Amino acid sequence: MVHLVADGILQEGDFGFIDIITGTRYESPMAAPPTAHLNLTSTYNDWRYWSGVINLALWEAGEYLHEPTYTQFVSRNIAFAFDNHAYFQAKYQKENKWEYPFGQFFLMEELDDCGAMGASVIEVAQRDPQQRYLNYLQRAADHIFYKQARLEDGTLVRAFPQKWTIWADDLYMSCSFLCRMPEMPGILDGVQGLNDAIRQVINYHHYLFDEKLGLMYHNWYSSTQRHGVACWGRANGWAILAQCDLLDHLPPNHPQRDTLLFLFRRHIEGVLGYQDSSGLWHQLIDKPDSFLETSCSAIFTYALLHGVRLNYLPQKYLSAAQRGWQGLVRRVRPDGKIEGICTGTGIYDDLQEYYRRPTPLNDPHGVGFVLMAGLEIMRIAHEG
Repeated sequence: MVHLVADGILQEGDFGFIDIITGTRYESPMAAPPTAHLNLTSTYNDWRYWSGVINLALWEAGEYLHEPTYTQFVSRNIAFAFDNHAYFQAKYQKENKWEYPFGQFFLMEELDDCGAMGASVIEVAQRDPQQRYLNYLQRAADHIFYKQARLEDGTLVRAFPQKWTIWADDLYMSCSFLCRMPEMPGILDGVQGLNDAIRQVINYHHYLFDEKLGLMYHNWYSSTQRHGVACWGRANGWAILAQCDLLDHLPPNHPQRDTLLFLFRRHIEGVLGYQDSSGLWHQLIDKPDSFLETSCSAIFTYALLHGVRLNYLPQKYLSAAQRGWQGLVRRVRPDGKIEGICTGTGIYDDLQEYYRRPTPLNDPHGVGFVLMAGLEIMRIAHEG
């Protein structure tokens, strides 16, 4: 199934442009007339945080499976944005960054603009250290350390929907980049990156984790000193994935490793208590009347498999992970497209908004996670 999903990404990610008014396709934006309103022919080639996850998953797949076409796709995907963003930056800079390609590339305003994609640039730049890549990485680091809003204790926050709001999503949007900074010595300050990632994990648990539920709330409002209404599945997934990433990059003898392992295990134990008989988890984890959701289920399955394989978690969790995988398999169609992925979701104060979120077929928010879980099930089978 890993090949099925990965090959589907390569097939659809065709690096083209289309005029959404006339339907005319162009290989380069410079070939289009000035009146063209261009978009990408594939969402897989855009500079979005979900593309960062897909890039990282494909890179890992290429390395583990010895499939150079996967790593080559990621390298080309990164270069594609650097080659073409200037056209859109000049034309659409004053509009909403979500309404045109590469908006998150040059309008670096929030963590999800640079964290996950920046992490995938680090992977590529280690083999292909183009100066433009190194400049971008420094810019992303500067944004996270010096421009992104923080509380007085250093916790990363957003200016919306209220000032200042902690989003569980942002634990991954920051830590995916921060914990990889040591991989670029001489370019990025790896010690600063790791220390900040550790601080974020500890602080996010302080603000968002509910010990009674064993889950994180989607958000916390500093203005009112209260958490939001939802234990949203993918928000918990983002946070757990961030903790996996940090543990993977943390030195084995780091003095805070035991603390981070405790927080990770506590979060995993909480999530496990809500696994459905299908092997999947619900959109609202603690609300069994909400729909079964694929992206969070894929993250939890990945984290369980990954944690068991690397001894972050006890072996007894393997059976739950395998049930999760079997549930995911049933969500992947014969053509490789994935069902049941919640589309992009902001912060809501009305719980019903989470219940009503659409699940478009093969929504890119979950494709990378399914690929990651598939790679881990292969590793478990191969490594015993």
